[in-house]
Amino acid sequence: MNDFSTSSLLAILLLLLICSAFFSGSETSMMAINRHRLNHLLRKGNKSAKLTAQLLGKVDKLLGSILLGNTLLNVAAATLTEFIVLRLYGHNELAMLTGTLLITLMLLIFAEILPKIIAASYPERVALPSSYLLTPLITLFHPVVSVAGAIVKGVLWLLRIRVQTDQSQHKMTMEELRGMVLEAEHFLPRKHQKMLLNLVDLERITVNDVMVSRTHIEALNIQAEHDTLLQQITTCHHTLLPVYQDTPSNIIGILHIKRVPALMQEDELDMEKLREVLLAPYFIPSGTPLLQQLQQFQERHLRLGLVVDEYGELLGLVTLENILEEIVGEFTTDSPAQTGKFMRQQDGSVLLEGGTSLRELNRKLGLHLPLYSAKTLNGLILEHLEDIPETGTSLKIADYPIEIIQVQDRIVKVARLFPAQPPTGKNPQ
Repeated sequence: MNDFSTSSLLAILLLLLICSAFFSGSETSMMAINRHRLNHLLRKGNKSAKLTAQLLGKVDKLLGSILLGNTLLNVAAATLTEFIVLRLYGHNELAMLTGTLLITLMLLIFAEILPKIIAASYPERVALPSSYLLTPLITLFHPVVSVAGAIVKGVLWLLRIRVQTDQSQHKMTMEELRGMVLEAEHFLPRKHQKMLLNLVDLERITVNDVMVSRTHIEALNIQAEHDTLLQQITTCHHTLLPVYQDTPSNIIGILHIKRVPALMQEDELDMEKLREVLLAPYFIPSGTPLLQQLQQFQERHLRLGLVVDEYGELLGLVTLENILEEIVGEFTTDSPAQTGKFMRQQDGSVLLEGGTSLRELNRKLGLHLPLYSAKTLNGLILEHLEDIPETGTSLKIADYPIEIIQVQDRIVKVARLFPAQPPTGKNPQ
């Protein structure tokens, strides 16, 4: 190196620092790049994204090559600095110490901290172009990295440490997906974000959470008087109407209201034809996840199902609209029977039926009642008091004052709730 001038040596030292910064920045950007964004670019056919994905598929070789190159450059930079100091100042101990401290500081700032901060801030912009240079370097360093990798694997085997090298096999959990949606609040309208969160939560909600309870099902008694049947059909606010015989739990079919006009003969209802046009009832096991049930409705081309327990007893009814409202919110017009569940008072309180679903209360009234075990307002009150309350009893649940207005047959029929906003402001799931 005696043939090189001092300025040439300084230029070489600067080049070594730049190359070291490249390796440091590449390492950070490769580890920090968003895998989902990378997959999106892969689907679009981006060549640099393909190279980056290939490099990340072999993390051990990637890190080994980067560390090898970085180490070689740092050692070369330190050696070159020592040579420059010797040429300029001879064997001066103070100059040697100053040169060592100076190159250490330069390596720390310009070859480590600065490039890593830039790469962490813009991982995609750094990682994708870097893949073109790293790919041939990995091939060049392969023999040395392979030997070092074999030694490392041996040590890991002795320590009984199992390492997953293929990061592409990492699967996202539902909580991670939920976190991603929450972090996207600056890119998505609030309504769209809420819909995505509802869709993520759909897996842990069951049909029991959204079904219309057995006592609130509007059904047709096929053994009722002709005038009663006709009046109920003409005043029905639903397209599909369950039909029962003997007891409300004995559902024998589903009547599509649009078929009724064809059954009329001079204002008389043909009962034999009525039985013939009934659709077979579709029963749903209790506890079926809502997302699974949505798929079942789609595959069977159905819009209504009857929820039954393990003994075959009718628990309630769930429709396609019930499931869709869990995703997009309210979009259907309530029938008078459903509207009667909520009666707002002048003092700001709301009169509620005890059998109303807690999820429906939270969604329609903007409440934050707990959804841990109880499904209805009556169940929540009984669970909280651990006793059957008397009329006039007052209590507070989740910072909402509740007054019992009517109790009948050991069931809270009507309660008054004051919808004050709870301090947490979060909806427990």
